[in-house]
Amino acid sequence: MPTVETTKVSRSGITTSESGERHIPSSTRPDGSVRKEIKVRPGYRPPEDVEIYKNRTAEGFRNRGKAGIPGAESLKDDAESSKGSTAANKNAKRREARKKAAAAGTDEKDVEQPKASETKDVPAPLPVDPEAEKEKEAKKLLKKLRQAKELKDKKEKGDALLPEQFEKVIKINELIRQLDGLGFDAQGEKKNG
Repeated sequence: MPTVETTKVSRSGITTSESGERHIPSSTRPDGSVRKEIKVRPGYRPPEDVEIYKNRTAEGFRNRGKAGIPGAESLKDDAESSKGSTAANKNAKRREARKKAAAAGTDEKDVEQPKASETKDVPAPLPVDPEAEKEKEAKKLLKKLRQAKELKDKKEKGDALLPEQFEKVIKINELIRQLDGLGFDAQGEKKNG
């Protein structure tokens, strides 16, 4: 076979010589054996070489919501987009403070607090009254206890309860124990002692 200079190789690997003959060149398999050169008959187009038909109207319809508003991109100021929101800036400062605290081996609270001018939107934390906190927690527990007792009465009347409602009924003794730990009885009255 005369060797002819090849000019074009398709996606499927078919080469076309200058004389117009098409063939798949010989190749070597991984085991060392050689594949023969294969002639391709004129007019044959393998599936790999067939271009996919694209309807521009259908393509535009599929991509209609992805492009956004025409011309809106150029209206944005590059400086604005790099700034970020105020919340993002605050979060970045907090992250940096945590990193510094971790590097120093101290608590986050020990890190130098920002100046008043930097935190003009953040109010100072009010001092917490431990007695008020206990009463607040007791109110929450009393509400849960009242609801659990209502569900227990429903159950005793014969009504069907959902699994989560049944779990609330089971936790009545635990709620009473938590109230006792806060210094309140099951009716919400403060214990003397």
